[in-house]
Amino acid sequence: MKGIRLARKKSQEEFAELLGISVDFLSLIERGINAPSFENLDAFAAQLKMSHAELFTFPDETTSGLAEVIASK
Repeated sequence: MKGIRLARKKSQEEFAELLGISVDFLSLIERGINAPSFENLDAFAAQLKMSHAELFTFPDETTSGLAEVIASK
């Protein structure tokens, strides 16, 4: 989630508001301390206009341009 947020140049406050969650919950998700529910994931995908698979796509050395794809949505 943090990678998506940073690619879209959003603060935690802005991103949490977009997703309809608290900043505290977003922080817990970003740090891997808590995980969103399936209902949260559905809402996140809809709000971000991303597929569920895209929420779980992580950049690595073989993936180029992911930030650009995320930012363009």
